Order: sequence, then structure tokens, then C-alpha cells
Amino acid sequence: MARWVIANWKMHFTLEEARAAASGIAERVRGLPGVEIGIAPPFPFLAAVREATGQGILVGAQDMHWEEKGAFTGEVSGPMLASMGLDFVLVGHSERRKLFGETDESVNRKAIAAIRTGLRPVVCVGETLEQRQAGDARDIVRGQLEKGLSGVEGDFDLAYEPVWAIGTGVNATPDQVAEMHSFIREMIGNARVLYGGSVSPDNAGDLAAVTGVDGFLVGGASLSPEKFEVIAKKTAEVQR
Repeated sequence: MARWVIANWKMHFTLEEARAAASGIAERVRGLPGVEIGIAPPFPFLAAVREATGQGILVGAQDMHWEEKGAFTGEVSGPMLASMGLDFVLVGHSERRKLFGETDESVNRKAIAAIRTGLRPVVCVGETLEQRQAGDARDIVRGQLEKGLSGVEGDFDLAYEPVWAIGTGVNATPDQVAEMHSFIREMIGNARVLYGGSVSPDNAGDLAAVTGVDGFLVGGASLSPEKFEVIAKKTAEVQR
């Protein structure tokens, strides 16, 4: 299974900026051997990014609702995303959990709904700094996996994103990443496990070499096609 490097643009860019960034990424990394490339833009730019990237680049959403349709103002359903030809959807990102009250139960419903509608969910898990300092990191992630993946049947991927390392410039050490990825692998088997948390051109090579890291969920650095290219190529360079 090829490694996967996903650009998570969060709430950034205008329409024209998104088109330019998508084209820039596609031109730089299309066809990179051994690595799949994905882009998760804001909802309004999904169609434009799909058009700008063309073949060979996966495009996905940053979130979705678990219902197929209904009176859910402001929400977007799996069938809507699938009808646009999208490939994947992020589920349970730490910012969704922290800022918008996402729970393990809602993550579970979204993951099941994504698979039902033909989308590949990338289920995000990870502990806060307080939980890690208290020695509870494994228990927190175990609970997120057990509840979030309950009844999930079909292809999915995981992203381990320690909350304390997201957007802070503080990255988990290779040893910390290796320990948690090994623990996650024991629980879920053969699904890919990506790492997310202040991934940059400077640390991508060291982190990509960590056993159990199958790619990256890249935040801030993915806003620059040049930086994202470096991360993707460093990922591709590591042979297993």
C-alpha cells in the first residue's frame, strides 16, 4: 500500500488562491512513485480543486454529516461529496473535537456513513498535552479507536495527531511517534496510519523513517506548494 500525504488546508485561501495552490501541488508531485497525494480544501473550493488537479491527485473533504439529507442547515452529506467525485473525507480532526464538540460517537457515525457512500474516511485520533502528561495518552487513543471504529466495515485510514503538536510548531519526537503508531497498529491491523502535527520540510524525513508512519496529514506547510513538495518527496525517498 502506497504511503499517503494529505494537504489539509483548513479555513484558508480564496477561490483563486485555492486553484493556484492546487495546480502548484499537482505540477510538483503528480506521479511521485510510492506516494499518493491528497488535498482537503474548504467545502466551497472542492469542485475547483478537483478541476485544477486533474488525474492522479486525490481530493477530499475536511468533514461531513452522517445523515444523507435533511434539515441540517450548514452541513454537507456524504452523498453530496460523493456526487462530486471525491475520494476521501477527514473524520474527527482534533479541531472538530475541540472547537465544535465532536465526540467519539459522532466520529463513528460519520465514518460508517462515509464508507456507505463510497468515501474513504481518514479517522483522526490523538491526546491533549494534559492527557499525555498525566500518562493517559494510550488510554485516550484506545478509547477513541474503540468507540470511533465500532461497527466500521470497509476501507479506512487513521491519522494520529497529538493535539499538543498541531499548529504549535512543537512536534512529537520520532520515539513518541513510533511508540504511538505501534500501539495503534496493534489495535487496527493493516490500515494506514498517518502522522499529523506540525509536519514540515525540516522534520518530514526523520518522521517518514519512523516504523509505522505511512504518510502525513499536513496542515500549515501544505499551504505552500513548495513546502508540500519537499514533504512529499522526503516521504517518497524513505524505502521500507
